[in-house]
Amino acid sequence: MIELVLNVLLVLTSLLLIVLILLHRGKGGGLSSMFGGAVSSQLSGSSVVEKNLNRLTVFAGLVWAVCIVGIGILLKV
Repeated sequence: MIELVLNVLLVLTSLLLIVLILLHRGKGGGLSSMFGGAVSSQLSGSSVVEKNLNRLTVFAGLVWAVCIVGIGILLKV
């Protein structure tokens, strides 16, 4: 039963991480700057929304990692 809950939580947090990472604003000089994204990324400061998005992404990543470790421990036993 615990393994099923961890597997469902793992799938949900994986999908959530994909969405949250895609919502982040580009900060590097990669492909986004090649297509004109450099102009919008030069705005100074970080908004409250961006900080909350960072916190939510880190929290979802931690939950994802705990699920991976938990499933690994359950499968080993």
